[in-house]
Amino acid sequence: VQLQASGGGLVQAGGSLRLSCAASGRTFSNYAVGWFRQAPGREREFVAAITKSGGRTTYADSVKGRFTIARDNAKDTMYLQMNSLKPEDTAVYYCAAGFSYSSYSYTYGYWGQGTQLTVSS
Repeated sequence: VQLQASGGGLVQAGGSLRLSCAASGRTFSNYAVGWFRQAPGREREFVAAITKSGGRTTYADSVKGRFTIARDNAKDTMYLQMNSLKPEDTAVYYCAAGFSYSSYSYTYGYWGQGTQLTVSS
């Protein structure tokens, strides 16, 4: 499956933004999907994940209550709604797909190219 992330940009602290990730090539609903992020000088970290059906979600503690992951299997697209953004949310955000619902990056075999989010203070 090919993934194309979009929606990043520059936003002020406290603002909101929604990332999208469009899938193509294979049946999107066969995959659990997730969002990861990588800030400069730091390792890639888990942000959120959602099951194949969309019935379950999980979040990193750092974004819980502020970010919401969702998917629309009819549109082969996943989303990350980000509210109450903080400067520490600044990173490149990657969408990923895999056969396991997980917070571990190694379980995801397919990755998008990343989209930059910058949150100014």
